[in-house]
Amino acid sequence: MNNQYVRREVFCRNTCHELKHFWEREIGKQTFYRESEERRLGRSALRKLREEWKQRLETKLRLRNNPDESEKQANVGQELLASLTQEDTEH
Repeated sequence: MNNQYVRREVFCRNTCHELKHFWEREIGKQTFYRESEERRLGRSALRKLREEWKQRLETKLRLRNNPDESEKQANVGQELLASLTQEDTEH
């Protein structure tokens, strides 16, 4: 039989357990770091800010491409501002 197909059993006693323990610790550390980074990113306002800027840019591009819509948008904005100022004066 060819030597490349022979399976050799390696008996290492304590060193195998030490290696196993070492890699389990390393995997645990990496898992902890990854989870803490995910939690940090979840609390970060950066994602929300990026989404808001994306919406603003999309609105600007849409208004730039459709000038008629920008007039409607301006009218809606003026009406909203007028209604808010009326509510403030009533209270």
